[in-house]
Amino acid sequence: MAEEKTKKDLKAKAADKEAATLPAKPTKKQDKLSASKTLKAETAATEAKQEVAELVEDTQLEVQAPVKSAAKAGKRSVKGQKEAEEKKAKHESQKDADDTEEQPKKPVKATRSLLERRGKKYREAQKLIEAEKSYGLKEAVELVIKTSTVAFDASAELHVRLGVDPRHADQNVRDTVVLPAGTGKEVRIAVYADADGVKAAKAAGADIAGTEEFLELLDKEKIDFDVLIAQPQMMAKLGKYARMLGPKGLMPNPKSGTVAADVAKAVKEAKAGRVEYRVDSYGIVHVAFGKISFGAGKLQTNLEAIIASIKGNKPASIKGSYVKAAYVTSSMGPSIPVEISALQ
Repeated sequence: MAEEKTKKDLKAKAADKEAATLPAKPTKKQDKLSASKTLKAETAATEAKQEVAELVEDTQLEVQAPVKSAAKAGKRSVKGQKEAEEKKAKHESQKDADDTEEQPKKPVKATRSLLERRGKKYREAQKLIEAEKSYGLKEAVELVIKTSTVAFDASAELHVRLGVDPRHADQNVRDTVVLPAGTGKEVRIAVYADADGVKAAKAAGADIAGTEEFLELLDKEKIDFDVLIAQPQMMAKLGKYARMLGPKGLMPNPKSGTVAADVAKAVKEAKAGRVEYRVDSYGIVHVAFGKISFGAGKLQTNLEAIIASIKGNKPASIKGSYVKAAYVTSSMGPSIPVEISALQ
């Protein structure tokens, strides 16, 4: 019995020594704490690895991007570039907002025609003219009188589009016409001629006539006349006044009949009612043929005289139609188309 007890004690001591050398067995609470610490450590390690990878990537992008030198001031400065980026971002956000929101469409007003924008009297006068119809000379003159709506004594005008090219000298249609019934305007006429010419001009009704005394008036820039007539031999002395007289249309010209040896005849024609016409750069002739107060008879006589002059000045180089279109009108009145056959 004693021996068995001694063996048991020895076995117990050996077990105690073995247990002392082995690590203590953890409890359940200790197991949970150690597992959470391990998880936190692994998570922290993963995040650290991601941060290191992002830092390396950003560093590589910065190295690859071109380095822009910033100016001290202006658009290329740091402040200027920052403002430009903010402005661009604001514009893009505003554009996105406009795209998302549908703007209500504003009603578009219909454009009124030219006739609708005219005055009431003009529209009433326009009703007297039939659309797409051409009138004979007699009917056109009567309509010109009826469609004049102004309070003053209006002028009657003729506008003719010719099939000419004014760039060619032989097609530059130009002439003067003495209107049988006059122009209805009071014209002051000045004559620069020799002593005999001055006497003849005054007898014919010239308002101003002279030789050296007339040049003294021009030196003082006193121009109290509407037409200047000169003799051919006196034109040399008028040359230095061309810059003053030319822009006003007063420089004498043989084509307009203001340079003439017979100054008395030229004065009478100018007083009687001589008009000058010339084709413009678009091939159109514009000329007034009297006043509305003349009546239909006198206006038609003057109109026929101008048409005869236009037909007589037809260039020989014109092969097609000479007259393309013709209209008569009053001052500030509607235009009336005229039959082309009356002008051919």
